[in-house]
Amino acid sequence: MSEVDEISYILNNTANKPQKVSKYGLYLTGITGGIATAISIICIPFVSPAFRKICLPYVPATRQQVQNVLEALEGCTGSLIDLGSGDGRIVFAAAKAGFKAHGIELNSCLVWYSRLKALFTGLSSQTTFIKQNLWKHNLKNYDNIVLFGVDQMMQDIEKKFIIELQKDCTIVACRFPLPSMSAMKVVGQGVDTVWIYKVSKRT
Repeated sequence: MSEVDEISYILNNTANKPQKVSKYGLYLTGITGGIATAISIICIPFVSPAFRKICLPYVPATRQQVQNVLEALEGCTGSLIDLGSGDGRIVFAAAKAGFKAHGIELNSCLVWYSRLKALFTGLSSQTTFIKQNLWKHNLKNYDNIVLFGVDQMMQDIEKKFIIELQKDCTIVACRFPLPSMSAMKVVGQGVDTVWIYKVSKRT
């Protein structure tokens, strides 16, 4: 093979290689991009609370926390709403205990999950799941309130309770107490602690 032929051979093979690599690269990029997009779609509803002023993340209640909430609600009746209902486990437990139970949740995925679970477990007639920002939902028609809150929201939510809740409404605050109201009773300890309050007057 002459020197000219050798150079020509090298140039031709070099020109062909990027074409093969680029096809493979495009194929791999397409798969990776598709997976990344799918993961983003799934994760956005779960991480988006971090972009709001007050973050109420989805942290499922433990079995002990659910039990403590039910103990706190002993002797109570009527309607109940769980503020930030997540996967609906508090709502379902309350419905089984005889309450007309509602859940309000901003995460669409969790709302639809809860509605489907209610349908499959036969609890759809005793439960309602609402997709809405809890700060925009009026609480005046509920007899019982359950909240798994975060520390930075408790002062503002207490003000909302005082303005909107009816007299004798029971409030069950989980993980963090209300800053100014005096608890009638405390159930549990540590992260499982719940504080029980009664609204003494309506403003």
